[in-house]
Amino acid sequence: MKKIVRTDSAPAPFQGAPYSQAIISGGHVFVSGQLSLRPDHGEIVGETIQEQTEQVFANLGAILEAAGSSLDKLVKTTVYLVDLNDFQGMNEVYARHVGDRPPARATVEISALPSGAKVEIEAIAEL
Repeated sequence: MKKIVRTDSAPAPFQGAPYSQAIISGGHVFVSGQLSLRPDHGEIVGETIQEQTEQVFANLGAILEAAGSSLDKLVKTTVYLVDLNDFQGMNEVYARHVGDRPPARATVEISALPSGAKVEIEAIAEL
């Protein structure tokens, strides 16, 4: 059985697309990929990879909290970067948010993200 997670503290599905912010199933929270969108106006926050990664983590944290979890319970993430040259800047912010017991992770370079975003992160966390 799955439970849909929804919070106004993170952006709604991008342009009304048919997906949930997150799903709870089997003792885990599966969070859809988050861009650096602010929930109150739906526009990209920040021009640098660091600024955008900070907003992505704010969104992930808000969704995980609404689900009854938190960033310290992350077990797996996938990071999508438009430019792998941004890896170091993203990784500096990422490290601050995942602590000393980081989750498993894959990082992939892709050709583009919506709204000119530089980074998207999806996540799985324990409840």
